[in-house]
Amino acid sequence: MKRFCCASFSVLGVMTLSAILLWGTSPSSVRAHCQVPCGIYDDAARIARLHEDATTIAKAMAEMAKLAGGHNAQALNQGARWVTTKEAHASHVIQVVSEYFLTQKVKPVAAGADGYDAYLSKLADHHAVMVAAMKAKQNAAASYAEKLHTAIEAMAKHYGK
Repeated sequence: MKRFCCASFSVLGVMTLSAILLWGTSPSSVRAHCQVPCGIYDDAARIARLHEDATTIAKAMAEMAKLAGGHNAQALNQGARWVTTKEAHASHVIQVVSEYFLTQKVKPVAAGADGYDAYLSKLADHHAVMVAAMKAKQNAAASYAEKLHTAIEAMAKHYGK
């Protein structure tokens, strides 16, 4: 019986193993639009999904508030599930803004060039969405979900909405 070590894998073997591992990943880990320059972009759909995420965060916060006083196992279980849901949707917002909008839609403009101020404004609006999503992860007050919706609307204005 021949033994193999990591060093004996061929490049093709490593690539095949990588493809198998990637193929087995969960759909939630590959939701964002690909980073291949395919030219298939639906900004309005992504913005609508960001608002859906923010609405889900708001609902999770409301449900958490209802369950906060419960001192039984079921209330603790449901509270934990709502926290997990809130965090997942906030993470999705950050992922879409960073992997779709910032990497594929926001084109850099050199300092001093025409459009530089607009570029900085666009960057600031995208950053505000990511910060609002992070704050929504860290807090349970409904006002954080409202701030996230407001930040998404400000960012959406850069995409004709």
